[in-house]
Amino acid sequence: QVQLVESGGGLVQAGGSLRLSCAASGRILRINDMGWYRQGPGKQRELVAHITSGGSDEYADSAKGRFTISRDNAKNTVYLQMNSLKPEDTAVYYCNAEGTYYPGSYSRSFASWGQGTQVTVSS
Repeated sequence: QVQLVESGGGLVQAGGSLRLSCAASGRILRINDMGWYRQGPGKQRELVAHITSGGSDEYADSAKGRFTISRDNAKNTVYLQMNSLKPEDTAVYYCNAEGTYYPGSYSRSFASWGQGTQVTVSS
């Protein structure tokens, strides 16, 4: 399968910045879409930002103007630059990737999630 590993979470004061990274590994042939989701305390998981293999991106209204998603296709890595953080951004952030990989004699599609990284914004 394809594994995703996030990093870059932590504790930051309101108004601060964090940069999350998510690296995919495995016998990857192609990654199509990559995205960041988050799940706050007592809330459902929600989309934060999404980026296609061609670089087209979209954001949740809460992230527009403050967060920037980017990716390095050569490294199979997606990033989330988060600026002007607010206490309501506190959540576990998960990355997601979809594409194809090569487990053996033929290719297969995959949709994988990372284990999550905690982001805590203090007021």
